[in-house]
Amino acid sequence: MPDGTRDGQNVQIVHDRLREAIVRGEIPAGERTSQAMLAKHLGLGVSRTPLREALRMLQNEGLVLSEPNRRIRIADFSIADVEQLYAMRIALEVVAVRATVPTLAPEAFAELEGLMAQMDHYQRLDDLDRFAVPHAAFHARLVAGAGGRIAALLAQLFDHGERYRRGYNAFDPAGWPKRRAEHRLLLDAAAAGDAALAADRLVLHYLQTSSMVISGLQPDHEPTLLHTTIAAVAPAVLDEAKALTGGGRRRDGVRRPSVARRAAAPARRR
Repeated sequence: MPDGTRDGQNVQIVHDRLREAIVRGEIPAGERTSQAMLAKHLGLGVSRTPLREALRMLQNEGLVLSEPNRRIRIADFSIADVEQLYAMRIALEVVAVRATVPTLAPEAFAELEGLMAQMDHYQRLDDLDRFAVPHAAFHARLVAGAGGRIAALLAQLFDHGERYRRGYNAFDPAGWPKRRAEHRLLLDAAAAGDAALAADRLVLHYLQTSSMVISGLQPDHEPTLLHTTIAAVAPAVLDEAKALTGGGRRRDGVRRPSVARRAAAPARRR
């Protein structure tokens, strides 16, 4: 980690700026460039040492790839990466939500309602950068009870998901009413103290987003890893998950009640 020296401070500044540019798509996925061009493009007036160290940190995170002759490449989008990303998020976040919901006090729900209102506001303005702040905070609040190590890892995975969401326009304002409804159902389940239902709703919310990205990358891809993950951590929504990705019938040909229909009923306490 960067230390408290001037070089350490420079490394952190450069790292944060580069990471933000990659996550937001200012530097496109798959782009090849040089350290010098990267610094010039972002207006980073720093020496090579902090820039190299910042790039090394981003390489360790999987956002940057090193190439010969001091060239670098921004990690590209891929089916394998997005499926692994959402499998990790679903597996870990189901546990984190289940651990967090029972700990939430009324003040936490007031905070979450405020974050929902902020998301609505920035969507109306079509301001994705400002929308991203309450959106990240909303999801972070629902996993905070699982502990700092888990919350930090989920925050990193959330940002990796942000790259895909932006790259494939998963938060187009026209689609916000549906995304808003998914957040609303998740929050309502948590407010009712139903951690299991909140986790199920979270899974389907993430599957909606990941399915949009996967369809953009490879429409005929069947996300076997995602289905395996959901079968392990949220089996109640497996049929609904398969329906969203093109495989929604049980072997007997009968569909189970969808989570969308279950969600219309009042959330239950456990």
